Formats: sequence, structure tokens, C-alpha cells
Amino acid sequence: MAQLSDLIIGHMDVTTFKELEELVQHLGESGEMFLEFDVKPDYRDTPKNWQWILEGAFTRGLNFG
Repeated sequence: MAQLSDLIIGHMDVTTFKELEELVQHLGESGEMFLEFDVKPDYRDTPKNWQWILEGAFTRGLNFG
């Protein structure tokens, strides 16, 4: 199981929520089956419904992978 905190720490070059969303989708495409939202992303553009958006991105990745 991947953790969102590990993803954020491991990709310090990601500086916006949109970039994080793309990274989460790629994680789903790469075959990861579970993603735990253990932290709230601390980007200036993080929306209030960030969990739903990232869950959707991860699921889209699973569907394409």
C-alpha cells in the first residue's frame, strides 16, 4: 500500500496540486492497488475536496493500467 506522504516526500519537485494529481494517476497506472491518504497535501492550490479528486485520479490510473 502506498501512502500519500511517501509520494509527496519522494517527489519534492512536485509543487502544485495539479502535478500531484498527475503523479497519483501515474501511480495507479503503474499497478499500485491501494493508496492511503495519510496527510493533506500542503500546496497553495489544494482544493477542499482534495481527497475525492485524488481518489478519482488514482482510479482513472487503475482503469488505464
